[in-house]
Amino acid sequence: MAAWLALLRVVVTLPQGLDRQLRREAGITHISYSILAVLSTSHDRCQTMRALAEATGTSLSRLSHAVDALAERGLVARRPSRDRRRQLAELTDAGAALLTEIAPGHVAEVRRLVFDHLERHEVAMLGAALRRIGEATSAALR
Repeated sequence: MAAWLALLRVVVTLPQGLDRQLRREAGITHISYSILAVLSTSHDRCQTMRALAEATGTSLSRLSHAVDALAERGLVARRPSRDRRRQLAELTDAGAALLTEIAPGHVAEVRRLVFDHLERHEVAMLGAALRRIGEATSAALR
């Protein structure tokens, strides 16, 4: 029970802390940052909306709203795929520039909130445990 309650606290407070920093520095949410980051590492800086939702761990509906907000700011462009059956999200040059600008501050905040409190072996154990939990929860949602 103690481990579960600790996990619940982190699941709630960590996104709030990351959102606070990103809103202050860039006027975006953590999910928006995740979208930009995933697109930046994708082939042609582009992904289908479904693949992007899976990569960011969010619902298609929530992703759609976030992509629309990013598109309004010129950070992401939405367009149909070649076969016109799927929607694509593409990172714009402005989105890539913003990501480059804010990434160092975000990484510093992640370190401050998470990794500065752990020993090297604890980081490895945390990573392994979270990968297993992530795989199980992703599989359950399919």
